[in-house]
Amino acid sequence: MFASGHIVDLILVLVGLEAILLAIWHRRTGRGVAPSALAANLCSGAALLLAVRAALLGAWWGWVALPLLAALLAHLLDLRGRWRG
Repeated sequence: MFASGHIVDLILVLVGLEAILLAIWHRRTGRGVAPSALAANLCSGAALLLAVRAALLGAWWGWVALPLLAALLAHLLDLRGRWRG
């Protein structure tokens, strides 16, 4: 699971399910974190997972750096939203 990177695929599926379930919960109850407030945070985590997957597979350093850059941008977007709120 680790050498092939499939562990990261499994975790990404779980993150997707988490996002869907949290959105459903918020829509039905009005409680919890709004999906719009959660999106940047989940995108940042997903990008970090993609970087880990690329590193596990021994990809070119650029394929590791690109998702790390995406994670940074998503993280900064998340911080911006939290800073205002």
